[in-house]
Amino acid sequence: MTRSSEATIEDMGQSSHDNDEREPSDLTIEGEPAVRRGAESPSLLPTWGCETDEDRLARLLAKAHALPRHPGVYLMKSHTGVVLYIGKASRLRDRVSSYFQPSANLGPRKDLMLQQVHDFEVVELESEMEALLAEARLIKDTRPRYNVTLTDDKSFPYLVITLRDDFPAVFITRQPASPEFRGAKVLGPFIAAGALREAVQLLQRVFKFRTCSLDIRDHDPALRFFRPCLLHPIGQCTAPCAAKISKESYREDIDRFVRFITSKRSAMIREMTHEMKLASKAQQFERAAVLRDQIHAIQRLEDRASRRDRWQPETENFTIEPAKALASLQRAINLENEIRCVEAIDIAHLAGGETVGSKVCFVDGKPFKNEYRRYKIQSVDNDDYMAIREVISRRYREAGAGHELYPDVILIDGGLGQLHAGLQAFDQLDVKPPMVISLAKKEELIFTQDRKEPIKLGRENPGLKLCQAIRDEAHRFAQHYHHILRRKKTLDEE
Repeated sequence: MTRSSEATIEDMGQSSHDNDEREPSDLTIEGEPAVRRGAESPSLLPTWGCETDEDRLARLLAKAHALPRHPGVYLMKSHTGVVLYIGKASRLRDRVSSYFQPSANLGPRKDLMLQQVHDFEVVELESEMEALLAEARLIKDTRPRYNVTLTDDKSFPYLVITLRDDFPAVFITRQPASPEFRGAKVLGPFIAAGALREAVQLLQRVFKFRTCSLDIRDHDPALRFFRPCLLHPIGQCTAPCAAKISKESYREDIDRFVRFITSKRSAMIREMTHEMKLASKAQQFERAAVLRDQIHAIQRLEDRASRRDRWQPETENFTIEPAKALASLQRAINLENEIRCVEAIDIAHLAGGETVGSKVCFVDGKPFKNEYRRYKIQSVDNDDYMAIREVISRRYREAGAGHELYPDVILIDGGLGQLHAGLQAFDQLDVKPPMVISLAKKEELIFTQDRKEPIKLGRENPGLKLCQAIRDEAHRFAQHYHHILRRKKTLDEE
């Protein structure tokens, strides 16, 4: 059965997490071939339990043999329609069939998953690159039980060129929508981060662009006293930071780099291939190997998608003006004073194990990482409310005694229950904070300490976007610490 090209990917896996609080992606697949639905109607499938394992695997194998030899992703589903596992394939027929062969040895984890598979469906895609991106997108949105990789918040990287600067810089980032990249040219996402880094390092030798985050202004008299970094003496940067190149000449180099990175690179690859062959004939095998790897890195620059495809909306959607966002938030929560400092609290654990808390700080709408803090929860194992109370009592005990200032707004990740837990902790302190709010996932409602009803803002509201960004940063920071503790416990590290 085929679907039209307007069909969305994520609705194929919705049933696996009806109560999932993650915001559904608005990812769509455009162009041909259209999405192919491999799942049969439940009424056409045998009732679960009426088949032997041999008959069930034979039925699934026959269905897999009918698949096309196209790239795509496949979704293994239980008899209740829950997505158990998502994978990618360069050839759907061969990959999916390999699961149901009588001689298949999938390992303990996948063998357990296979015992529960009642049906599957597939999504046909144009290339292996799209299959990789679709797999990552679906796993992040659906969180299947038997997927281990790609379940964290890590995303594919982008290449950013800050064209609005007097002397544009080139960066590799996983957050292309950060305010500092406003107005920049963004390419990607790239599916091979290592190849991207190697290619940029190689191309820097040719185009000599800067990769630093310095604020360099044309005609700044202080530049001539500045000492450039080591990239200048080794010939990899023209050092605009030390006024070693004019704005016009530097812009010409950047324009050539942009044309190169956005067009075919066949001329440069031919030249490098010829040089590699000459090195090989001269028995300079190490040099030939280096050139071979560099050619491969440049060729992999083609393995990228466009932001228009919206494979990673969670990294691409946050572009706001901090001042505008803070003013919008101030109006929404009815604060008299201007908001300058916002702190957010989040809790992370896995089934109650290695529970940690995080506190992040944003000043004037931007992260102030010197004030980030992490807390290993000591009072409880699997109680988010008690963990929130512990973090608040440890973080704000000095402010509660009147010995330091509170932030203008304290944001707690969660709903009304998390907000009440936080307020109960503040009730134990002598001095109370000016404003405590919580942000609930899914519906993205803001609960405040002085209103019975939550505040519902439009999804494009800059104040809501700022809260989401701060909340997500607290979540990322907590998860990072949680993973460190889990690794130490698993490996018995000190």
